Amino acid sequence: MMKQALIGEFLHEAENTRKLLSMIPDSALEYRPQPHLWSVGQLASHIAEVYNWYGPTFAQDEFDMGSYKYDKGDISKAANILGKFEENVASAKTVIENSDESQYMNTWTMSAGGNPIMPPMPKIQVIRGFLYNHLYHHRGELISHLRVTGNKVPSMYGPNYEESQGF
Repeated sequence: MMKQALIGEFLHEAENTRKLLSMIPDSALEYRPQPHLWSVGQLASHIAEVYNWYGPTFAQDEFDMGSYKYDKGDISKAANILGKFEENVASAKTVIENSDESQYMNTWTMSAGGNPIMPPMPKIQVIRGFLYNHLYHHRGELISHLRVTGNKVPSMYGPNYEESQGF
């Protein structure tokens, strides 16, 4: 039952993420609102990469970020980022579909080279917080980045401001 709920939310939100990533123009990829913040391209790449974390999160009780190989790919074109997203989201969907619900309450930890990064918690909490909510947070950042550069953003939960105002 939990798996079906996770899959339903995953599919709905993956479509929202797809709509957002599809609206990024190449001209916005280098924009960053402040020097210490990620650019649009880096943020979009990170969003696409989060889907690559489903495998180790669902399959293992410890995720070692110290040995994880981050693969942002070529972020010089928005189409490349969208391609990486499509690849990762297909893999993540398979991971959820093949997951074992009896493992959802296993204690899960994140470390880097043996040093804890996140406290131990039930895997289902990690799935919702680290995979799902983390992604939504970064989508909000990306929407803000795109809006400030004058780019359109998609509606995700009903009409957005621009649509409601007839823009």
